[in-house]
Amino acid sequence: MWGSSLSLSDLQQRIHGVTRFLSVTLSIADAHTVDFYTRDVWTRFVAVSPEEVLSAVSSCSGQQGEPEPKAKDPPRTTFGFCCETNRLVDIHELLRAARAHSLPGLGVCWSREELLQGLRGTGPEGGAAPAETGRSDEGAELETDEFMNSKKSHEVQAMSEVVACLAQRCGVKQVIDVGSGKGYLSSFLSLRYGLRVYGIDSSSTNTHGAQERNRKLKKFSRVYQNHSKAARARSEAALSLQVELEVERNPGAIGDRVVSSGAAGGIVSQEEEKVLPVLSDVSPTTNPGTDELFLSALSVDVIETTSPRVPPSQLSEKERERRKRENLERKALNRGESAATVFSPLTSYVTADTELRELIDELEDAVVVGLHTCGDLAPSTLRMFVAKPELAAVCSVGCCYHLLSEEFDPAAQECLHSVCGFPLSRYLRSQSCFCGRNARMSACLALERVSLGQGIQLESLFYRAVLHVILRDHYSSYKSEKRVGKVYSKAKSFVDYVRRALRKLELDESKLTDDVIQSYHDTHRPRMGEMDAFNMLKVTLAPCIEGLILLDRLCFMKEQESVSLSALVQLFNPLLSPRCYAVVGVKNCGDRITSRSAIFYT
Repeated sequence: MWGSSLSLSDLQQRIHGVTRFLSVTLSIADAHTVDFYTRDVWTRFVAVSPEEVLSAVSSCSGQQGEPEPKAKDPPRTTFGFCCETNRLVDIHELLRAARAHSLPGLGVCWSREELLQGLRGTGPEGGAAPAETGRSDEGAELETDEFMNSKKSHEVQAMSEVVACLAQRCGVKQVIDVGSGKGYLSSFLSLRYGLRVYGIDSSSTNTHGAQERNRKLKKFSRVYQNHSKAARARSEAALSLQVELEVERNPGAIGDRVVSSGAAGGIVSQEEEKVLPVLSDVSPTTNPGTDELFLSALSVDVIETTSPRVPPSQLSEKERERRKRENLERKALNRGESAATVFSPLTSYVTADTELRELIDELEDAVVVGLHTCGDLAPSTLRMFVAKPELAAVCSVGCCYHLLSEEFDPAAQECLHSVCGFPLSRYLRSQSCFCGRNARMSACLALERVSLGQGIQLESLFYRAVLHVILRDHYSSYKSEKRVGKVYSKAKSFVDYVRRALRKLELDESKLTDDVIQSYHDTHRPRMGEMDAFNMLKVTLAPCIEGLILLDRLCFMKEQESVSLSALVQLFNPLLSPRCYAVVGVKNCGDRITSRSAIFYT
């Protein structure tokens, strides 16, 4: 089912199903691993063996076919939990329900290809978007380079194409990148798609680094444009020579066709020659996979290469005049339209109330985007999109759900006098819905990665849980406000770990001998399987909690009369980028909407 055919009432029914499921199962996701032994978490919530849980989860993730539960007279259950004891008694029922209440199981998401197809089929003129707004080699992916790792390359390429299509669909040239960080997405959007991008980040360190990259990109952009002209001229000259040779061999074969051999604009300055080896044999006209060039071109090493400086006094009069002319042209270029192809980093803390025109003097209608915006910044981006008439479309990928503020969480106080990040929709706010911080922490777990044996450091979690037992037994004055931090990576053994932790917590480590510390480890080690199985249950529930947070954002978008398109789109490969879902929205476009849009728009 396409997300476009999902009405607001249909979406609310699905959200109701997820909240009902989590009302029964959230106790597991909300249990903190630190308290695993001090509060006997396994016995409180689970009535099956760790081996049974691990076997069922492994069979499910391995797609080997789900084993049937043993024949018995089961107690009355809801989603696998006993209705009398509220303990898990049927792991298979829980796994089935968890899959059904995750985003893939609910059938609410679009694929990236569906979104691109819809956007390109409903451009401003009702026709397909031009070729330059999308890649001709959608299957090609950049492995890794010196500028970005494979994860970031995958994210930037996938998201930038969607953003470019949104800009084309809405007929805008500006993009506002909220939480732009180091400017990877902004740089790629400006250089690859020719969009004017304003990257806004609250960290001055990030924007300073982005500004430096901005300076280098301006230089590279001109080199690349000149190289492209030269490459086209060489291609035309080669074609002309080929035609002439063919005419000599067979004068009647060509007819009246005329091929121009003029070399238009193929001149490259001496200053730019040092960059050309990087660009050799690659141009948009000769190689469709130019995204690798754009990404690798952002490498500092590529752009910073310089030749020895020659003192002005040793230059000829002609060379001095040439350099003076180039400097004047460069300044004019920076002031002119061509400078718009490089993004502008800005430092500001952004909320839904931020007045964009105070930050951006040249603000026009724009697309607002955010790639892995942390915590409340993702819902703030959606609120901003709805509130600002100059924002025509939005593409927002959130992350760090544990940093979200919750309006109705009784354990939280931060939302008493401020706007909170969850819930966002009127529908969930009317129900005073909340998850809790531990559950939101669980939502950050990556099911796909954990299924392949990645993502959970079980021994470090075990060490921390046993340390909590020691603190309970011997340090009753310990206050949980102090955090242990990253001690495990430095510790050589459990004893060393405990002593490092006690020193960091400013507690008297002389109270305990090494033998006493080791005895705690040996006592709890046989129960480590319980912790392993419990963490797998939390991982199983993670997509459902993440799904509720994202469905709330989608519901918020569908509640807005000004929004004509609202969709939840899987942009990334979850193995490469676990936070792979984007909330996409487009405002009413008036006369732009034609009859061909009826199926696409909600």
